[in-house]
Amino acid sequence: MSFNLIKMMIERMKKRIMVIRLICLVGIGLSGTLTISNAQQKENTLKALERHEDAVYILQENIQNPFIQLAPDGFYYLTGTIPANLFSDKDPSVKFWRSKDLVEWETVGEVTYPKQSLFVKELKDAATKRNAKPEILSPKAFYIANRWVVVHTSNVLKMSNMMVSNSQDIKGDYTEPFGLDVGFQTDPAVFVDDDGAPWLLSFCTQVRRIKKDFSGFDGNHRLIGPKNRQLGFEGTSMLKIGMKYVLFGTSWSTDIYGKGTYNLYYTTADSILGPYSPRKFAARFVGNGIPFQDKNGRWWVTAFHKTDQSVVTIGELKGIDASDAAYTINKPGLTLVPLDIEIMNDEVYVTAKDSRYRYPGKEEVQQF
Repeated sequence: MSFNLIKMMIERMKKRIMVIRLICLVGIGLSGTLTISNAQQKENTLKALERHEDAVYILQENIQNPFIQLAPDGFYYLTGTIPANLFSDKDPSVKFWRSKDLVEWETVGEVTYPKQSLFVKELKDAATKRNAKPEILSPKAFYIANRWVVVHTSNVLKMSNMMVSNSQDIKGDYTEPFGLDVGFQTDPAVFVDDDGAPWLLSFCTQVRRIKKDFSGFDGNHRLIGPKNRQLGFEGTSMLKIGMKYVLFGTSWSTDIYGKGTYNLYYTTADSILGPYSPRKFAARFVGNGIPFQDKNGRWWVTAFHKTDQSVVTIGELKGIDASDAAYTINKPGLTLVPLDIEIMNDEVYVTAKDSRYRYPGKEEVQQF
């Protein structure tokens, strides 16, 4: 073996060692397992989650509109909007990770559409006409009646769709029962009522009943929400707390898109179709967040970096006019904010436990 060949092999080994060291420090990233940097930081993060008092920064990866679902198998499943260049498949797909503790996440893989997908064909054609790369946006995965239901929108004219799995495995084969009938939606989500009937939510806030076997829609679109004002621009979801329907929506604090802080609001009713209460404030900086319960029944809401400005502190916000641009205290990545959701005097109250997220800002146009 020549000296030059030996030298080349040594240099390659050095580069591999450097890569391994980097992986140990920051995690494998979106293409593999998502981890925090070291054992001590993991322990600290787990303790912070256990306290359920302050917001907890759990991932630094660039996941927008994150969605977490706790499944019967004991895993939390995570998905969201990620950069298109991080997908291995050339066709639009949805990527998932799972975790037992909300701290260490392992990749589940990419879920792709059937080969003859009408939606993918339509999306690609529309993207080609606009010289754009087709992307899946705001995916959400709901575990319903022993199968997975995935809904999402896209970067082309808000084209949306729904995939339904044939098994309990989130990686399993999916069908496209609606074809192109889901149509154009903003941040679609699914809510299942006590009678087992699923509803599609979108457009903050529009609902449409779905047949229980997910073979199609069962009725027309209905507009719901508070009568006194618009609930929000996007990021719609619904919970049933006690006997109350709690409808969430996302808006900017100034009611002008991209101005102020990106907040979560809610309204309640005794029926899914209303009438609904006036709009209430849930939490600041957690727009497009979907509340979920952990294994101990405690409530959290996801938060992410939604601004083209630098991250600011609460103290800095107090000294400026926050109505001229988009502001956030969230670092790029995924933060979990603890919530209190309580029923008092037959009404539901949603409150962020971390004081930085609990109160509206001075730029908030609605009085609470």
